[in-house]
Amino acid sequence: MRTVGVEEELLLVDPETGEPRAMSAAVLARAAQDPAEEDVFEKELHDQMLEFATHPQSDMKRLHAEIVRCREEAARHAGEIGCAVAALATSPLPVTPAVGMGRRYQWMADQYGVVVHEQLVLGCHVHVSVESDEEGVAVIDRVRPWLPVLAALSTNSPFWQGKDSRYSSYRSRVWQRWPSAGPTELFGSAERYHRRVADMVATGTILDEAMIYFDVRLSQRYPTVEFRVADVCLHSDTAALIAT
Repeated sequence: MRTVGVEEELLLVDPETGEPRAMSAAVLARAAQDPAEEDVFEKELHDQMLEFATHPQSDMKRLHAEIVRCREEAARHAGEIGCAVAALATSPLPVTPAVGMGRRYQWMADQYGVVVHEQLVLGCHVHVSVESDEEGVAVIDRVRPWLPVLAALSTNSPFWQGKDSRYSSYRSRVWQRWPSAGPTELFGSAERYHRRVADMVATGTILDEAMIYFDVRLSQRYPTVEFRVADVCLHSDTAALIAT
C-alpha cells in the first residue's frame, strides 16, 4: 500500500484586519516548545508563511484527519502569539513580503531580486511513495495530462495586492517566474532526470537540487514523487481530495 503525505503553506495574518504578519519565527518558537510537534512545522521563504507536513498515511480518512489536526495546531500556536492562520494561496490584501533570514534565502533574494520579493504565494504539496527513482520518473512522465485537473480543483488565489486578478489561481502565474518551475518534458529514465537537474544546478541559475520547482518532481528528502501544482486549498477536505 502506498503512503501519502501532504505539506501545506499557510498565511499568517492579523486576526482582526486579515493583513499578513511576518511572525513565522515566533510561531515556530512556540511550536518548538511542544515535543509532539517536532518536524511538523517549518520556516518558508517569507516570514508571513508557515509550513506544516503531515505524517505519511495509507488511508485517506486518516490523512484528512492529519491535515485537520495540523491546521488546528498551526492556528493554536499562532493564536498564542496574537496572530491567525489562513489557508489562502495569495493574500487578498496588499502586502510587502519579508524575506526570511539565512544564507539560502538571502542568496535567492540577491539573485532574483523582485521575483523573490513578490513571491508570497502558498501551495499544497502531495508526496506519494515510490519504490525507486525509476518508478518515480515513470510516474512523472505519465501524470502530466492530469496536472491541469489538479490545479483546477485546487484554485484558491483570485486576488493579488488587493485587486481581483481575474484568474482563479494567480499563484500559478506568479510561480512560473522561477526558471525551474512548471511542466516538464518526457524524461524516459531516472538517469535523464538527474542529468537535467545536475545541468540546471551547474549553470548557477539555481542554487541546488531543492530549487527544482517542477510541477511534479522526485523529492530530495523522501522516497516519494512530489506533486507541487496545487494551490493551498481553503477547505481541508479539498486538500484531502487533491491528495487522493
